[in-house]
Amino acid sequence: MTTRRRSSSRLQSLFVKFSTVSAITVLLLFLALAFAFALPESDQLLSRGSNGTRNGSEFSSGPRSRPKEDSFADMIDRALEKEFTENDKDEVNDAGSFNNSVAEQQAVLETVARVKPKKNDTKKEDKSFQLHHVFKLDNDHGAEETPTLIDRKDNVFIISNFKSKYPVLQLDLRLISDLVVVIVSATCGGIAFACAGQPVITGYLLAGSVVGPGGFNVVSEMVQVETVAQFGVIFLLFALGLEFSTTKLRIVRAVAVLGGLLQVLLFICLCGITASLCGGKPSEGVFVGAFLSMSSTAVVLKFLMEKNSTNALHGQVTIGTLILQDCAVGLLFALLPILGGTSNVLQGLISMTKSLVMLLSFLAILSILSRKCVPWFLKLMISLSSQTNELYQLASVAFCLLVAWCSDKLGLSLELGSFAAGVMISTTDLAQHTLEQVEPIRNFFAALFLASIGMLIHVHFLWNHVDILLASVILVVIVKTVVTSAVVKAFGYNNKTSLLVGMSLAQIGEFAFVLLSRASNLHLVEGKLYLLLLGTTALSLVTTPLLFKLIPGVVHLGVLLRWFPPDSPSEFGFKSDNFRSDSAKQRIALVSKDLIHEG
Repeated sequence: MTTRRRSSSRLQSLFVKFSTVSAITVLLLFLALAFAFALPESDQLLSRGSNGTRNGSEFSSGPRSRPKEDSFADMIDRALEKEFTENDKDEVNDAGSFNNSVAEQQAVLETVARVKPKKNDTKKEDKSFQLHHVFKLDNDHGAEETPTLIDRKDNVFIISNFKSKYPVLQLDLRLISDLVVVIVSATCGGIAFACAGQPVITGYLLAGSVVGPGGFNVVSEMVQVETVAQFGVIFLLFALGLEFSTTKLRIVRAVAVLGGLLQVLLFICLCGITASLCGGKPSEGVFVGAFLSMSSTAVVLKFLMEKNSTNALHGQVTIGTLILQDCAVGLLFALLPILGGTSNVLQGLISMTKSLVMLLSFLAILSILSRKCVPWFLKLMISLSSQTNELYQLASVAFCLLVAWCSDKLGLSLELGSFAAGVMISTTDLAQHTLEQVEPIRNFFAALFLASIGMLIHVHFLWNHVDILLASVILVVIVKTVVTSAVVKAFGYNNKTSLLVGMSLAQIGEFAFVLLSRASNLHLVEGKLYLLLLGTTALSLVTTPLLFKLIPGVVHLGVLLRWFPPDSPSEFGFKSDNFRSDSAKQRIALVSKDLIHEG
């Protein structure tokens, strides 16, 4: 029985092998016949000439040689050429998009120059050493550089979509080189300042200024690097929204919303009146007031997180005011054309009303979605990410970017949308888990963003005008501290909390660069005033870490002078700093909520 079984199994295996070989042979013959019949008859004959013979004598005297038969590879090549005929287009005549854009007046013809990639030219080679040669991305290995165009105003354009006959992977090697330079320099600057016991934010800012146009100018694509770095603000505010408590926001909403608006109006009125008294244009004074009312969201939040002060009372008031300033960005942009004289007052009021309606509608829709859809979506991602958190992390980032993108498309700011996305998740039970997944991404892009802000700082310009710029920064710090502290004090907070909020918001924000650029395009601010505001903003960002270092000493001095109650050494920079209220009504509200939860 065993012998019969073995013989039968051998026969079965031989039959299977024979069947497989036969099937492969038949398949190859079928493919060969298919390619042969698919080729046109004219392509199956070779041209007759001298190449088909060994020499000229044989061609002239001997009989005519038979044409050489095509190889199988040649037949395959011709079959593929016949199959993929849609890519055989005339690239010279394929200029429909260019012609249509000009014909429809969507584009204007201008003269531009295309920069040729630098070759290894030894005739006029400069042997002197320059620092940017160290960071220059060498293309000797054969990689092609991204084409660059320059117009008559020396504006540099990087081609974003290179026309190619076939779809190919396109790389911007200069952008990769610039990102490497910025990231490495920010790391070195942070390490150096951390070893010196100074805030790492200062190291990020100065590192960016060293490699930027005001320093050694080793970064070529400024716009691209700053665009990538913008993710730093988005994820920073997203993480802030995850940590934000809506209960505590309700307690400080009066001073955050009404007080924040009052601060902006006070700065606008104060600077407008000052400009009128000094003989200047009231429109410039109003813009300067709106310009100075903005504080640095990224820098302040970074310090509050490092000092674990986001849940402190002054931290909540500061954050609420910063969010209100981000919400007011759209209104300020609508105000600029009125000040510049490019639109009348009625159009400006309509634009501001539209922005306000969009803001309220957007927040209402997000509030509904946070109760109905967000918890279900997060639970679904958790169930799908049982083994790894990769999918949940990707979904969290995608949710943040989607809400921020919708906010930007509605005419609001990216910062508002990212913060609102974090607040939506903070109402669920997965806020802490989401924060743990996003925190490494936030830290990386926040450092990149601060370094990109540093690239706008020209150290040489600051050094040449350090006297007038330093005096301007000191004046701005004093005025903003006094005005902000007075507004917070007017809402019933004690002297210590008012001073902490005032000093935390005493700098000029990085978004002021955008406002200043927009005002310059509208010819609202020109000449020396533009340079003064630009230098003051840059120096303010550089000196902000030093200002935060002075806050504990100022608070301690206030305690010694009995300006502040001596209940705690400082309310800034200690992990034991708790959220506490200054008014009796707020204390009663907190105690009642605690009793309800305990019951």
